[in-house]
Amino acid sequence: MSGLAKYLLSLGKKVGGSDVCSNEYTAELINLGASVVTGGAVDSVKDYDLIIYTDAIKDTDVRLTEAENLSKEIISRGQFLYEISRDFKKVIAVSGCHGKTTCSAMLTHIFAAANKKFTSHIGGNDLKYANFYYGGNDFFITEACEYKKNFLLLKPNVAVILNSDADHLECYGSEAALKEAYIRFADSADVAVSLYRDLPLTFGQSFGFDKSADYYAKNIKNIEGRYSFIAYECGARLGEVYLNVYGKHNVLNSLAAIAAARAVGIKFDCIREGLLSFSGVERRFENIGNVNGAVCIADYAHHPNEIRAIIRTAQKLTEGRLFVVFQPHTYSRTKNLFKQFVKVLSPLNNLLIYKTFAAREYYDDAGSALTLSQSIKKSRYGDDAGDITGFISKAGEKDMVLFLGAGDIYSIAKKCVGSI
Repeated sequence: MSGLAKYLLSLGKKVGGSDVCSNEYTAELINLGASVVTGGAVDSVKDYDLIIYTDAIKDTDVRLTEAENLSKEIISRGQFLYEISRDFKKVIAVSGCHGKTTCSAMLTHIFAAANKKFTSHIGGNDLKYANFYYGGNDFFITEACEYKKNFLLLKPNVAVILNSDADHLECYGSEAALKEAYIRFADSADVAVSLYRDLPLTFGQSFGFDKSADYYAKNIKNIEGRYSFIAYECGARLGEVYLNVYGKHNVLNSLAAIAAARAVGIKFDCIREGLLSFSGVERRFENIGNVNGAVCIADYAHHPNEIRAIIRTAQKLTEGRLFVVFQPHTYSRTKNLFKQFVKVLSPLNNLLIYKTFAAREYYDDAGSALTLSQSIKKSRYGDDAGDITGFISKAGEKDMVLFLGAGDIYSIAKKCVGSI
């Protein structure tokens, strides 16, 4: 939402809004001229022509109710994102269970290196461009969220599908229905870019490690956690790529970005330059400090497959022990993917599961952090910052501490690390 607010502010519009608490996003918007209230304060909507809401708030929200009583025009964030996208000549929309923010940020650096007139709307803070960059109306790069089928509202020129792993099953009901939605998203675009053999698409470009993919990587090298590789396009060598971010999964993210950029005619030299300049996004394997000599890393990983990838990367980079603090995000995700969470977390010797970040949901014991912790023999449960501080204080030289989750664990982690 803050990225969309920045776009409106760049157009000289009057912007107001609210959030649960003050944070870096609300502070930035206030500095840019927005009116923002936090902490449950109520700001009247009477002075605004259009009311935009996220799916994270409830129908009973006081501002929504006031807007309805005043007969204001009300649309969802997903609908508004589509309306904004119509301001641009071409739209590149990045979807998938994981990797959206990283791939979108990679594309931002690529388009900047190519000197394109583009605007980028990123779901997290790129270390250079933050979550919004305005540089023209030829191209619009945006994340396409699958929650409540919001991505189906977009009509992109290039639809990127990084993966179709099971998530948000409380919305879709089944993995088959989720995959069908991704196929519909692909069908809505002029060009679809998708993970090789992930979806039964009959058109578009594929990327992957398999040489049968349209875009694939050869001679993959691990350079202290960062990767380089030779990129190929339909069997022809494009050239060598160097990534300045950790994790082999980012080879796939970069291949998707390469395919999307090539789909709109960007030269490989610009792609290579852009990927090299990309140094990461906040909460994507971000170093937030150290405790007793142990490096502390924060990552947004909240799906079992994301957690698996991050743990593998961390294990390759640390000589000592690995301490993991994981905060489940929503009861429904934990409940629907319970067995997968247990499987990926059970091998860890030092694991603390922190209380669930409920977001938009009500308590459900079957999907709670405590229930998950009780199902993993070597784990412990924590429900306040003191539990985390005590746990990570046992780490030392050559160890690594991972803070994983999409909730408020990031801000809690930084406070805990700073207090030791």
